[in-house]
Amino acid sequence: MVETFFASCPRGLEPLLSEDLTIAGAHVGDQIPGGVHFVGEWTACYRANLHSRIATRILWRVAHGSYRSEEDIFRLALDTPWPQWFTAEQTIRVDVNAIKCPLRSIDFVTLRIKDAICDRFRRDTGRRPDVDTRQPGIRVHAFLGEDECTLYVDTSGAPLYQRGYRQKSVDAPLKENLAAGILRLTGWQPGVTLLDPMCGSGTFVLEAAQIALGIAPGSGRSFAFQRLHHFAPEVWQKLADAARAEQQVAGATAIFASDLSPAAVRATLANLDRAGLLPAVTLAVSNLLEREAPAAQGIMIANPPYGERVHTNEEAAEFYARLGSALKRRFVGWTCFFVSPDTRLPRLVRLTPSRKTPLFNGPLECRLYEFRMVAGSNRRPLTGTAQPTTG
Repeated sequence: MVETFFASCPRGLEPLLSEDLTIAGAHVGDQIPGGVHFVGEWTACYRANLHSRIATRILWRVAHGSYRSEEDIFRLALDTPWPQWFTAEQTIRVDVNAIKCPLRSIDFVTLRIKDAICDRFRRDTGRRPDVDTRQPGIRVHAFLGEDECTLYVDTSGAPLYQRGYRQKSVDAPLKENLAAGILRLTGWQPGVTLLDPMCGSGTFVLEAAQIALGIAPGSGRSFAFQRLHHFAPEVWQKLADAARAEQQVAGATAIFASDLSPAAVRATLANLDRAGLLPAVTLAVSNLLEREAPAAQGIMIANPPYGERVHTNEEAAEFYARLGSALKRRFVGWTCFFVSPDTRLPRLVRLTPSRKTPLFNGPLECRLYEFRMVAGSNRRPLTGTAQPTTG
């Protein structure tokens, strides 16, 4: 049976998410900032949760209607047959997002939807579910437009960027799905040398190692759709078994990571070890301003320090000027990518970006800057390097 879904993602990665959904067998609809509408059978939903590196959540649409007041939304939720999909013993959480909503209190709308779900359960079963805002069994999402309300049941559970391997973190880590999207925008493919010289807790290289070894991002976790009444375990088991059959044994790859901070390298090592990926990445404590390139050609990707991670404008200017010099001296033949909210970055590194791709790290607007380090000029393309799309 064909159902209607919505997949959310970091803003700027919607085209990549559409690719993931199409591969999962979905029929992709409209892209909006932060997500993609699609239709498909439940198998496509299962595949998207298991295989999409870009999605944050996959939401199943269960009701839609117009409203003028909170009571209209209450009635829509009350008329929705929640007990057909889960039990009163499962805890719930309700989240509401709104754009151009004329109602005064989103918190009150959230409360009324929760009341409606509980009232429907009491009417149908004589019991009601409890609320758990931290680890709910079922998440219900509502989206309010100017005069329309859509209700969804979350099929993912914990956000899909939670792959299950992050044990230790450092300041300002990127979400895993944003890191995966950035990797895809760089054009990197397994076999091409990859270096993250400011690895932090290792998000870029963890994602790259999983890609290189054919590991599905959802292979180490569970999903909320497994707790719904109509869950098809035999279908899911076939998909999970097929994904595991594609995995390769962790071994050496052309993926390198380093950081000036020994604590950051230890965090990356711990995360790689927990994920079973330690043999796939070559780690070192090293200063990007002084280290040599690990190969004649490759792709560098980094999330350089900014904001509170760089204490003064003078420190930032000095660091970026030295960074530009280091790239020109030691990374000729490489294509270097930096993700940053600092629009001064190209001017400070004294290099001309060949491409700037708008992205959002949560609410923070960033750019992915591409610099092609070719001898004598940073404007000429590096032969054989795929080009990211601009946003």
